[in-house]
Amino acid sequence: MVQESARAQESYTISVLPQSATSVIYQDWQPFIDYLNANSDLTFELSVQDSLQDFELGFLEAKPDFVFLSPYHMVMAFKEHGYIPLLSDASRQLKGILLVPKASELSHIEELHNKTVAFPAPNSFGASLYLRAYLDDVGIYVKPTYVGTHANAYRHAMLGEAAAAGGVYSTFHKESGAFRAAMRVLYETPGVTPHPLAVHPRVPEQVREAVVRAVLELSQSEVESEVESENGPKLLQAIQLTEPMQVNYEEHYQFLENYNLEEFVEVARLR
Repeated sequence: MVQESARAQESYTISVLPQSATSVIYQDWQPFIDYLNANSDLTFELSVQDSLQDFELGFLEAKPDFVFLSPYHMVMAFKEHGYIPLLSDASRQLKGILLVPKASELSHIEELHNKTVAFPAPNSFGASLYLRAYLDDVGIYVKPTYVGTHANAYRHAMLGEAAAAGGVYSTFHKESGAFRAAMRVLYETPGVTPHPLAVHPRVPEQVREAVVRAVLELSQSEVESEVESENGPKLLQAIQLTEPMQVNYEEHYQFLENYNLEEFVEVARLR
């Protein structure tokens, strides 16, 4: 239970990386938000943007109190405003994947040279940045096309509008069984610590600790909220924190500063 007496503010926003359609994000995250609100003296509000650029502008302008973001977004947010990573998922590592139709004749990533590859957005970490940096490093030039979401990228490859699609396992596994069976993984990157839930340093330490405590308690509970009859672990699985672990910037994300990913980043312009 989140018990907090901090007097700084009564409401806190939680912004979520738009990997999926807005309706899917609300479906996955609202039950967790409702749980926090039902067990807190505070109010937590879900903030969802329609585009990755608007999401980036949000944390670059320090608007959200809490933000669920990609590993490289974590680097950007830390450098810009000192956002602090709190929790990530210990059950998996984040790997970028290149998907092709099962019937595709492609068998090696070298065969993608000079071909069109669909990506969700330039700054999607696992599904775009990490993959493009690797391809560039090994001398494979592809023609990127940015189509907005992971699902759109997968369908561009399926329909032959691109030779392959960049993605990550978490969104690919949300597709139907029939769709997954029609696709195959051509390549996967080495794994890194996945997306963290981070907090702006203006949020009182007591509030941060209360949220962390609530998440860790949920992972070991069979809590049923008034609005969602799912137990705690299922609520956390939906928000990609299946086995929550506490993380810090220096140990889990700072090494990404050495990958020269900024060469591939398109920085959102602040309004």
